Amino acid sequence: MTAGVLGPTAHRDSPTARVAAAYRRIAEVDRPEVWITLRPEHETAADAAEVERRVAAGEALPLAGQLVAVKDNIDVAGLPTTAACPEFAYPATATAASVARLQAAGAIVLGKTNLDQFATGLVGTRSPYGAVRHADHPELISGGSSSGSAVAVALGLADIGVGTDTAGSGRVPAALHGIVGIKATLGIIPAHGLVPACADYDAVTVFAPDLDRAVAAAAVMAGPDVGDPRSRTWPADVRLAAPRTSRVAVPRAADLAALSADYRDAFARTVAAVADSGVETIELDISPLLDAARLLYDGAIVAERYAAVGEFLATGPAGADPTVAAIIGAAGSTTGPAFAADLDALTRARADAALLLRECDALLLPTTTEHPSIAAVQADPIGINRRMGTYTNFCNLLDMAAVAVPGVPTAADAPFGVMVVTPAFGDQVAIDIAARVAGLEQAPLLVEDGVQLAVFGAHLRGQPLHWQLEQIGARFAGEIRTGDAYRLTALDTVPAKPGLVRHGAGLGSPIHGELFTVSRAGLGGFLAELPPPMALTSIELADGRSVVGFACTYDAALTATDITEFGGWKAYLNAAN
Repeated sequence: MTAGVLGPTAHRDSPTARVAAAYRRIAEVDRPEVWITLRPEHETAADAAEVERRVAAGEALPLAGQLVAVKDNIDVAGLPTTAACPEFAYPATATAASVARLQAAGAIVLGKTNLDQFATGLVGTRSPYGAVRHADHPELISGGSSSGSAVAVALGLADIGVGTDTAGSGRVPAALHGIVGIKATLGIIPAHGLVPACADYDAVTVFAPDLDRAVAAAAVMAGPDVGDPRSRTWPADVRLAAPRTSRVAVPRAADLAALSADYRDAFARTVAAVADSGVETIELDISPLLDAARLLYDGAIVAERYAAVGEFLATGPAGADPTVAAIIGAAGSTTGPAFAADLDALTRARADAALLLRECDALLLPTTTEHPSIAAVQADPIGINRRMGTYTNFCNLLDMAAVAVPGVPTAADAPFGVMVVTPAFGDQVAIDIAARVAGLEQAPLLVEDGVQLAVFGAHLRGQPLHWQLEQIGARFAGEIRTGDAYRLTALDTVPAKPGLVRHGAGLGSPIHGELFTVSRAGLGGFLAELPPPMALTSIELADGRSVVGFACTYDAALTATDITEFGGWKAYLNAAN
């Protein structure tokens, strides 16, 4: 990835200074094909001044001054939306919910970016506004369809690229540039204000130079919206963390046949590095997933693309890309029974995928198969594009989340990308594992919908019931101590457990424990299955907070051994041993 002016320390600059630096950088790189509409600098400078005013007034703006490039099939009020077809253009009167949320958080839109026309392609060359060239190697493709947004980030023109992903468009360009692409579970980021490609399988996505910035943007964009009937919220049992020792499936050798030789080698070395980091890897036959992927273009599902823009393309607009027009036009002959049959096939494929992945936490895949030249794609526009979607096409069809991050570079030191893929609503698990792939010590939070639970004994990390917390995707939130109102006893249970009981202020001692964030359904499950004499109640912490935590009934503590003097269960066990 080319290092631009908007690097890791640029957040120290004022929004106004960042805008000025961005326009200098845009002039320096001279890549007009990245943009379909670039806003005048004076407009974005005015936006920056308004962000500074809001910050000075005390507003908390998590994305203050972050610069955004928006794919031009997503509406931004006051700018035309073209979907990379001049004749299709219309003036947007409202901003898409996802982009409006970024702006509300202090981000500034630079402009609208080029794309494979009507978001149909993974190559970045299918546009009358010009083929979007790779950021570092102009003779190579940038990847599509979200080509302009990805290149804007890779060139250091923008902090955040907003794209879309139906077949892999929010992930393939990330892989080719060594940046991060987040494709959340369908509907988590609303598609309000998006020109549909396949309405049931479209996702609004995020590009950023690193995982922290990508997740920060995705977290702001996430959440249901009344303008999108397909939008969704996190379920009550959402998993909030990957297990400390995660089990990740990788494809067997036969399922990697589509990879070029250099990508196959880079994937093998990436898998080895992941295993060395403490992640358990297992080989899996993913051919059922690869078979399902073919339904996106080779089956009747492509009729959704015709439903979106087929009648418009049938008028023969001069700016229509021939490849895109042919793909969408052919879908007009799809029959109702064929569409129904493919929907049934997808339902069965989702059930098969759930069974396939039931023994692992996530799937680690190469993002794409190769990095072709623009000339090669022009010579074989269908074949290469089809091959590049081998590992991405099934994700939305099967309702999966995916996080694309850089893997180990190729032997020639070219970028190589991998994806961490999970079933629907496993987004935080995917982010946690992606952080390990990226070598990060701590993963950023996308999902913060849980409740806090204090544990003091058998559920502590390293203790015999801790697996119950990992099973529900609980997230470690730190070590804690109670106030001085509590006493700790050793109960006569199997496995051995302590009992925490409140006696009153000053009648006990601070007791050490651990705090976890759990889903609401996970907490309810604990409550429903608690064996006597355990209970869940409000626990007062030494720092003044009150949280839900494990305790025991007062009568059980009366007959147990008082171990308060040890200050915690682990200290007691260590002394006993």
